[in-house]
Amino acid sequence: MDAFAAAADPVRRRIVLLLATGGPRTAGTLAAAFPEISRPAVSRHLRVLREAGLVTAETAGRERHYRADPGPLREIDRWLAAVRGEAWEQRLDALDTEVHRTRRDRRAAAAEPTDTAKRSAG
Repeated sequence: MDAFAAAADPVRRRIVLLLATGGPRTAGTLAAAFPEISRPAVSRHLRVLREAGLVTAETAGRERHYRADPGPLREIDRWLAAVRGEAWEQRLDALDTEVHRTRRDRRAAAAEPTDTAKRSAG
């Protein structure tokens, strides 16, 4: 199974996120984070993630400690970069410029005295 197929499932994405942000965990610890699904289901998700290379398992005594492996995510990063493409970057840059220009114009307009204020001052 490739990284795309493995990451398609929301439970598997959450497992990878937990391992990436919280460090190594056992299957039991991970299962506790998913009270809505059974422990065997979590184990099946871990097997899929291992086969896709998104997690690694290290045996310590009777336990397996799972760790996130970001290597296969590079394939997803490359795909996302191709989909976004340079055109999207240029569009987002243009939008950013327009937002800044609009804010600047609004600040300038708010700072200028109105015609009524000009007449009463003169």
